[in-house]
Amino acid sequence: MSCRLCKITLRRNSIVSGKLKRLQKTQSFSVLPLCASAKSLQQTKQSHAIALINGYLPISISVSAALILQYATFGDPLTSRVLFHQSLPYSRSAFLWNTITRANSIAGVYDGFKIYNLMIRRGVRPDDHTFPFVLKICSDYHEVRKGQEIHGLVCKLGFSSDVFVGNTLLRFYGECISINNAYKLFDEMPERDVVSWNTLIAVCSVKFYHNNAIMLFRDMINAVKLKPNVVTVVSLLPVCAATEDCMMTSEIHSYAIKMGFGYHITVNNAFIDAYGKSGDMKACKQVFNGMVEKNDVSWNAVITSLAHMDHQQDAIDFFESMIKDGIVPNPVAVSSILPILVELECVRWGIELHGFSIRKGMESDIFVANSLLDMYAKFGYLDKASSVFNNIDRKNVISWNAMVANYAQNGLESLALRAVREMQTHDQVPNDITLTNILPACARIGIISHGKQVHARSIRGGFDFQLFVSNALIDMYAKCGNLNLARKVFNVSYKDRVSYNTLISAYSHTNTSFKSLIMFRELLLKGLEPDAISFSSALSACANMAEIKKGKEIHAVCVRTLSYNHLIVSNSVLDLYTKCGRTDLAQRVFDEMPKKDVASWNTIIMGYGMRGEIDTAISLFESMKDGNQDHVKCDSITYIAVLSACSHGGLVDLGRKYFAEMKERKIEPTKLHYACMVDLLGRAGLMDEAVEMINGLGMEPDSNVWGSLLGACRIHGNIELGQWAADHIFKVKPGHSGYYMLLSNMYAEAGRWYEADKIREMMKLKGVQKNPGFSCVQEANNG
Repeated sequence: MSCRLCKITLRRNSIVSGKLKRLQKTQSFSVLPLCASAKSLQQTKQSHAIALINGYLPISISVSAALILQYATFGDPLTSRVLFHQSLPYSRSAFLWNTITRANSIAGVYDGFKIYNLMIRRGVRPDDHTFPFVLKICSDYHEVRKGQEIHGLVCKLGFSSDVFVGNTLLRFYGECISINNAYKLFDEMPERDVVSWNTLIAVCSVKFYHNNAIMLFRDMINAVKLKPNVVTVVSLLPVCAATEDCMMTSEIHSYAIKMGFGYHITVNNAFIDAYGKSGDMKACKQVFNGMVEKNDVSWNAVITSLAHMDHQQDAIDFFESMIKDGIVPNPVAVSSILPILVELECVRWGIELHGFSIRKGMESDIFVANSLLDMYAKFGYLDKASSVFNNIDRKNVISWNAMVANYAQNGLESLALRAVREMQTHDQVPNDITLTNILPACARIGIISHGKQVHARSIRGGFDFQLFVSNALIDMYAKCGNLNLARKVFNVSYKDRVSYNTLISAYSHTNTSFKSLIMFRELLLKGLEPDAISFSSALSACANMAEIKKGKEIHAVCVRTLSYNHLIVSNSVLDLYTKCGRTDLAQRVFDEMPKKDVASWNTIIMGYGMRGEIDTAISLFESMKDGNQDHVKCDSITYIAVLSACSHGGLVDLGRKYFAEMKERKIEPTKLHYACMVDLLGRAGLMDEAVEMINGLGMEPDSNVWGSLLGACRIHGNIELGQWAADHIFKVKPGHSGYYMLLSNMYAEAGRWYEADKIREMMKLKGVQKNPGFSCVQEANNG
């Protein structure tokens, strides 16, 4: 009966056709090749059934071991353990124990060394295969103490001279303890093979000891018996890629060709990557085009290499060629090309590629999904980004980071903060990327308490000393107005140019602008090279303090270092001279600028207006409006500048004309434009028209509008209207001492001392203090 059942099973199963039909004629044939050659979980189960029917299990250790490995390979480690325990009573050596240890490693099961410990307790002597399997687990899970314990047993049992065990120990010490320990072990090995050298080279590569890896390669070439092989070359090329060493890549390439490795597809793929990251596009393409055989890894390597070298269009062309050659892009190719489409702003292609990934069933791949999420976020398609995010079954920290960045970059700061909280409820721990994404969001909304919470999280996670995180913390505290905390973070952190620039810029916008120049000087003394942001911020500080002497010095440095060619620096120099009243120098700078933007024109117009050179300001505005060689168009700030000039010059009709013209150009008036118009009308004594304009505003007037009216009332002595304006100002800005003093002085000038004293008493009751005026004298340094 059992023989007939076996025949039926064999007949239905395609995997046992051919050889097994001949074997079936004998009473007991070997099922070991059948068990070892199964191609799926279903075939493994069928082989298992045949072994049981023919009485091979649980007695045959070799059949049991083959099935244990197959079940682990196809994702069923539970059945592997059952088979192990069933066959264990028949085991007389370490073979079966080694097999289950290896099976757990294949299946990604970590049992905390339970199997190994049980083996030792039962008195089973480990063999030369036991230690490599167990030490691999120690390396994979960073079990340092267990690894050292096993090393002791290796020495005790006399396996320290075994080259296979020694190679596994080499990897363990290199990856888990220190490179020095690995070198010591390497030097003490009585026998070394090519794997020993390759292992140490790979460890040096992973641990960023790049020079050591290259020296080992050279020593290996000079060795008598052993020579580098394919694995050596593939292990060393990531070092060349990391160091961007094109010369070393070429040297290794020459050796590979000489030794006959030049036709290996894996070697060529590694060379494409190394040349690409070293910036040699010609060599990268040459290796790719010279390949006799290419696989999807080859295409992925050349596409990512071209993208790395900022040759985005070439990367797109290769991607299209890949499809034309009949190679279906895999998830790696799709996830590599999507960031390139973002760089080229090819929205349509990105959407098409999304459709392609859906058709090919790749949308659920975590790398593709994360790339799609990042693409839609950077294109500003919030709904599409959210849809991709919600469809990811198993979100990882990269997915959450992309979503946090999506919200933060598109002005949804509160949602970004909520996403950071939510990711922690899904057992995802925020990392340094999360923190650098969320801190700018805290800075933009200006809520320092949220920023402090993120700061605390960075300390708990050990990220606060990472440069990008500390720079983001400095920026957050500075933008939230707490420069003391920003400086404290700066003082305890690693510093680069960005760290200094953040504080130089922050101080330049405060009444302690001199600290900006102190930080700029410190930047130079530290040997760091100032960039356009450094110079621009320092010049802004000089402009705010009217420090024209220091400003000229910085201007000279800008010219000497060619930083003056940056538009942002030229505009800052222009702003410096206009604010210091040197319109002659400002005009020279303006005329010499090779390219001007709207900020350049606005600055020079505003400068002439502030100096009372109204005709020049109007003339420049007309030149800008009628057309200029830079094709710069007027914006909202331009009209503020020209309306302010008209106000100072008493040009009411011209001001009215420009105000109406602004609306015709579809530039929506802001509160500042209305404040300029109220000031223009008020200065001209047209108080009724100014009041009518305020009453006709389609928005709530702010302190600038009411302040313009109050200033006009003081000029013309209109106390009742001034009192009305002041009442509104005190509601909008109750703590601004200047408006109280302006109203008090109005009363005093009119001889109404009681009301003037009453305003000063009101200031005392509200705790409003008048900021004392100050002057500064710069002492000449004659020494």
